[in-house]
Amino acid sequence: MTDPPPEKTTPVGDAAEERAMLLAAATPAASTDSVDEVKYLTQRQLWWRRLRRSKLGMAGGTIVVLLYLSAIFAGFLSPYSPNEQFISHIHAPPQLPKLLHDGGLQRPFVYPTAAQLTEDGLERVYSMDTDAPRPIRFFVRGEESYKFIGLVPTTLRLFGTGEADAPWFPLGTDRMGRCQLSRILHGGRISLTIGLIGVAITTILGTVIGVASGYFGGLTDTVVQRLIELLMSFPAIPLWMALAAALPPDWSSLKVYFGIVTILSVVGWGGLARQVRGLVLATREADYIKAAKSAGATHRHVIFKHLVPSTYGYLIVIATLAIPATILGETALSFLGLGIRPPMTSWGVLLEEAQHVRVIVQFPWLLLPALPVLLTVVAFNFLGDALRDAINQER
Repeated sequence: MTDPPPEKTTPVGDAAEERAMLLAAATPAASTDSVDEVKYLTQRQLWWRRLRRSKLGMAGGTIVVLLYLSAIFAGFLSPYSPNEQFISHIHAPPQLPKLLHDGGLQRPFVYPTAAQLTEDGLERVYSMDTDAPRPIRFFVRGEESYKFIGLVPTTLRLFGTGEADAPWFPLGTDRMGRCQLSRILHGGRISLTIGLIGVAITTILGTVIGVASGYFGGLTDTVVQRLIELLMSFPAIPLWMALAAALPPDWSSLKVYFGIVTILSVVGWGGLARQVRGLVLATREADYIKAAKSAGATHRHVIFKHLVPSTYGYLIVIATLAIPATILGETALSFLGLGIRPPMTSWGVLLEEAQHVRVIVQFPWLLLPALPVLLTVVAFNFLGDALRDAINQER
């Protein structure tokens, strides 16, 4: 008899490596985070790593950062002051930069424009002086000073022609001869900050009231839920209009600003409070909550040390998605003449000038303030959806 062939043996190290390779091949790499991530990374680091996988989320976040940076440096980025008037350039059309002059390539420049009245004297017709191109310069000095980041007085602007007799309006002018681009950049300060401040107040109110409603229950829960149902039973826009119209007409622009912020915050906390209440109802009977109560923890300790932190991830998503809604609310009120009042400028105030069809047909560039509103809403929605997926993804 012949001996059976010897069995093929595999070193222990090779076998372990082979099993690891098979396991990695059987498990999709993108489905969950790796064991090393869960073991060595904090929760915030995991959220950030997952967020970076979303191209739309990162694009939305980048746009949001750029929008807020443009609001912070609005004075430097604006060619002119938002209230600086050019009487000779009322309703001037946008001036696009050019590169070709007399058949040759040149540095970016614009042609000076001048207005002439029609024979009936009812319309202005702008013509370009193609014989005198004015180069676009960077870091030029303006006529009016501003405070850089609200601190340092200066007249330095990022770009412009640097010549008073040849102003440049990249997005045209309005009915008072004011630069549209400058007003859009400065209007972003109001519209973007009103979203942040309003959502901050709404988040605080909704979180505290929602947690108290879900944690204590009983009469507290009943009263809070009936109040939320009362607030949510009113249509949003008519309610905003009624409350905004109740503001005293002699209030300054700053008081009206904070009044609008307060109105949007007080009216909008109900939905968040109800959602937070549902989260608290699901976690208040958890073992760690019972252990804290058994150890003698007070209600305040349980709420602010255990229940509120457990809702942080959800609150981040809700706040990100609520900011564009607040911005749209302010824009709607200002568009209807019930929000921010001149001389303060917001995107809604700018759009108020484009209410009439005649204005839109003759001066379509007055609708340009709608573009940053649309861009802001889309960017925040992309970012909010990506954050929701990053936070709710199973580990």
